[in-house]
Amino acid sequence: MRSVWIIAKKELKTYLYSPIAYILTAFFLLVAGFFYYSILSWANEQTMRLLQSGYPIDRVNINQMLFEPFFNNMTVILMFLLPLLTMRLFADEKKMRTEELLLTSPLRPTALILGKYLAALIIYAIILLLTATFAVFAFVHGNPEVAPLLTAYLGLFLLGAVFIAIGLFASSLTENQVIAAAVSFSVILLIWVVSWVGESGPGAWRAILTYLSFFTHFKNMVTGVIDTQDIVYFLSFIFLGLYLTRSVFEFRRWR
Repeated sequence: MRSVWIIAKKELKTYLYSPIAYILTAFFLLVAGFFYYSILSWANEQTMRLLQSGYPIDRVNINQMLFEPFFNNMTVILMFLLPLLTMRLFADEKKMRTEELLLTSPLRPTALILGKYLAALIIYAIILLLTATFAVFAFVHGNPEVAPLLTAYLGLFLLGAVFIAIGLFASSLTENQVIAAAVSFSVILLIWVVSWVGESGPGAWRAILTYLSFFTHFKNMVTGVIDTQDIVYFLSFIFLGLYLTRSVFEFRRWR
């Protein structure tokens, strides 16, 4: 565990001493802020119309009108952001010719992979925490439910953790950071498209393809529902991404 934390600290310093983490964070907050403002304006307008038509104010669901569409839009931003965040993790080692030192070091591949993964996950968690400031405005001017909001953030964190695991695997395949980001984005997009295919497919295929989609499980958590099946799904994909990364690392170590 100590080796994992040493690698994680090294990677965190690399992130914090380079402009990429700050640029990506600023980009994410800017785009997320735009979506939040747009959805908030729309929700305010719809709420006023409902109240004018005599709709009871206690039946207006702020979480459903504001946070659900906001989190759904956030997933699209993460599809672009996280491949850029993870593209350098192993690709940079290959480009700088430091991978051979890692391959011949006594450091276990699992510790190296988990350390790099943990560093990217911490940066992502910080970015998510900054977006929580958006919700302050909703609590100042309204009365949203806290539990569904926290569940949605948990779903967004797990979804991002899956994207980071995929990005880590993509980065282990090449020394070109752009290619690593493109591969990561393509895999994420492919699994997203799976849900569209599943919706129009026959019964058995529809159930299988819908289950394989990230966003089917994420939507359940956005609505405030925590299902063990969804948690297991995300953890399984995280494990798969890390396992594939370790397999690539072991192959290069012993070839």
